[in-house]
Amino acid sequence: MSAEYQVKGNIAVITLNNPPVNGLGHQTRSAVVDAMQLALKDEAVTAIIITGAGKAFSGGADIKEFNSAKAFAEPSLQTVINVIENSSKPVVAAIHSVCMGGGLELALGCHYRVAAAGAQIALPEVKLGILPGAGGTQRLPRVLGLEMALNMIVSGTPVASEKLAQTALFNQMLEGDLMQGALDFANTVAATRPLPRVRDIKIDYPNYEAFLQFSRNTVAAMAGPFPAPLKCVEAVAAAVTMKFDDGIQFERELFLELVQSTESKALRHAFFGERAAGKIPDVPEDTPLRAIKSVAVIGAGTMGGGIAMNFANAGIPVQILEMKQDALDKGLATIRKNYENTLKKGKLTQEKFEQRLALITGTMSYQDIAQADLVIEAVFEEMGVKQQVFKKLDEVMKPGAIMASNTSTLDVDVIASFTQRPQDVIGMHFFSPANVMKLLEIVRGKATAKDVLATVMALSKKIKKTGVVSGVCDGFIGNRMIEQYSRQAGFLLEEGCTPEQVDKAVEKLGFAMGPFRMGDLAGNDIGWAIRKRRYIDKPLVTYSKTADLLCEMGRYGQKSGAGWYDYKPGDRKAYPSQVVNDMIVQHSADLGIARRNISDQEITERLIFSLVNEGAHILEEGIAMRASDIDMVYLSGYGFPLHRGGPMFYADTLGLPNVIMAMDKYAKGRHGDAWKVAPLTSNLAKEGKGFN
Repeated sequence: MSAEYQVKGNIAVITLNNPPVNGLGHQTRSAVVDAMQLALKDEAVTAIIITGAGKAFSGGADIKEFNSAKAFAEPSLQTVINVIENSSKPVVAAIHSVCMGGGLELALGCHYRVAAAGAQIALPEVKLGILPGAGGTQRLPRVLGLEMALNMIVSGTPVASEKLAQTALFNQMLEGDLMQGALDFANTVAATRPLPRVRDIKIDYPNYEAFLQFSRNTVAAMAGPFPAPLKCVEAVAAAVTMKFDDGIQFERELFLELVQSTESKALRHAFFGERAAGKIPDVPEDTPLRAIKSVAVIGAGTMGGGIAMNFANAGIPVQILEMKQDALDKGLATIRKNYENTLKKGKLTQEKFEQRLALITGTMSYQDIAQADLVIEAVFEEMGVKQQVFKKLDEVMKPGAIMASNTSTLDVDVIASFTQRPQDVIGMHFFSPANVMKLLEIVRGKATAKDVLATVMALSKKIKKTGVVSGVCDGFIGNRMIEQYSRQAGFLLEEGCTPEQVDKAVEKLGFAMGPFRMGDLAGNDIGWAIRKRRYIDKPLVTYSKTADLLCEMGRYGQKSGAGWYDYKPGDRKAYPSQVVNDMIVQHSADLGIARRNISDQEITERLIFSLVNEGAHILEEGIAMRASDIDMVYLSGYGFPLHRGGPMFYADTLGLPNVIMAMDKYAKGRHGDAWKVAPLTSNLAKEGKGFN
């Protein structure tokens, strides 16, 4: 049932009922039109109320129907709104809790709107790279005024209903029982004619041309590669400059244009990818979860401290264990400093600051953490060290405690084998800085219990992370792929590039930073340690020696004041380094390589297609469950440009045959062995399909 119809006295009440947020799917839209016809035919009915069941008036479009024919099937939302607006009996929207997107457009089509305090009002379409497509850009400025409506539409940010109480959006704010208040209101307006329509309101904004031009300039500067915010301004401008029906037509044209744009498709892909990542096929959604009321973190370094902050931010007490008092004191002082910086920026209240600090305590005794529900190890990335920690945890932790490792590359199954309870062991790979980065790679060992996996997945949401499940392999999803990217970056240096040229090419594509600036930020010694291990484990895999030579010079990155770039004290800006560029040129000469000019296109293709090819292998092996999971890892953990949708989605937009053609070309060059096309890619291309 998607909409209920009942008559209370002489008022018909239509209740949207499509949990969880009363999305306006095809069935719901049809039910509203049917209910309207019933109310209009019933001579005893003098007015109509539309409201929403449960915890929402309506959250807008039904996301289950997104990207399907049903989304546009008649009756469309525009048709439903026309039926309501042209009703011969007054229609009152009784708004509560959530009124967003198409839900707000529906309410704007009603003759009257009454609202409860605390309802979240928004037109958030811009966040999906589109704009309101059922009159939102034409009607909202008529009730809120040009400026406030434009700000809401361009930002997509929700506003509490009481903040809009004095505007023409609401005829009345109701306290107490919403339905009783709405019935009383409907009775008072039942006989009023003519019926007021939002479309008939004139927008009065002196000198609107200057305001709109100022808005265009401001929005263009902020929108970056996304076309939707600027189109929102144009649609709102039409509300002032065109007749209402022409404005509606113009809005529709812009909407359809944006729906087809790659940028909008990328945003929608990310939106659905994040939701899909939480679904694990063999773990039922109703799997009972273990209670996580207290957490322990082993290691008070940068990573351990950042991890602890996530739980304190979510109101969960955390103990940090260190072996040395000075290391513990230093770690706790860094956490305090991080919170103080947030407090100074006004992003944290004094009360929250004190609450969060009080939730984080330090200890040097394993006995003190024995009762924690979850313990996360964040010690040095070396198997011998991990072994000592997990053997000790196995001795002291209470039965049923989840034991997690923050390893970024090591084998979680081997780590689990150090315990008598491998079913309780899981990988929780946070990304640095752990209190900021959204990604959490959740590594499922072969023995990891389903309830452990489900608990950690639910916990990732609680601490506001994007949790993505990975199987066990060297580097999991993110670091296994980034290794191929880094290898190509190194080869490009040997063949003719400078670090600056490589970084600039990728940053022009939209990356937050290129591989060499990223290396300097993370610490080049980390990659050096991993490569030393790989030289033994995988002797056939080749790397450029430039990064090793850089580390031998003591240039570890920002922390040592010099890396691929030079840095000045107190200045994080990367300055090209003549010393490094000379070293690279000399290394090419030592290898007998004639340096050549390399185009930006070759740089970006080699870097990104190396990610894509490794991603395809990861899918073939079942390490990642779906291509969108890989994209979520890259969008939320590696600075991949959002408007490109992640590496696998980006390959889809280029067309897999084109990606394969480029790979075949690079296979003929130096290190051509890196370009063996994954069978999955070839098969999908033959079938005319993509990864997603």
